[in-house]
Amino acid sequence: MNKDLINPKFFVLTMMILAAALTRLIPHYPNFTAVGAMALFGGAYFSKKYLAFIVPLAAMFLSDMIIGFYSGMWVVYLSFALIVVIGMQIGEQKKPGRVLLASAASSVSFFLITNFALLPGNSMYPQNITGIIESYVAAIPFFQYTLLGDLFYVGIMFGIFEIARVKFPVLEKAKI
Repeated sequence: MNKDLINPKFFVLTMMILAAALTRLIPHYPNFTAVGAMALFGGAYFSKKYLAFIVPLAAMFLSDMIIGFYSGMWVVYLSFALIVVIGMQIGEQKKPGRVLLASAASSVSFFLITNFALLPGNSMYPQNITGIIESYVAAIPFFQYTLLGDLFYVGIMFGIFEIARVKFPVLEKAKI
């Protein structure tokens, strides 16, 4: 293992992301999990781009191994990777406004991509513009939980890590 990865910051970030993935395993409202938050968090805090993708995607995959695999996983993972990219845009200073905007953008992008991409071949909806509209309208109740879950868990994850960075300066030193 790369010696740069053996440091407290890598350990704390990875453990926080794994803990966030576990929110999928506890009872929750539909889509009210830390999935979007862990992707955004990974993108915002891992300076090495490959880790920003690998750690959250691996955590997601581990939780999928427990929950079970499903059709359309590739769309969810693609959306998840886009959320990592959105997290990378937050910048060095994690200002609350930028983090909240990124969280909302993550929720919206996940909603738009997954509901559009899963439509082809879905017999529940006509395969035309009416079907797309029906798909989005039917998904609106789930979107509120996605948005609220992302905002809630983003607040927790970013807040805890920012407090920890102040209390434990060793978390600031390592560039991972």
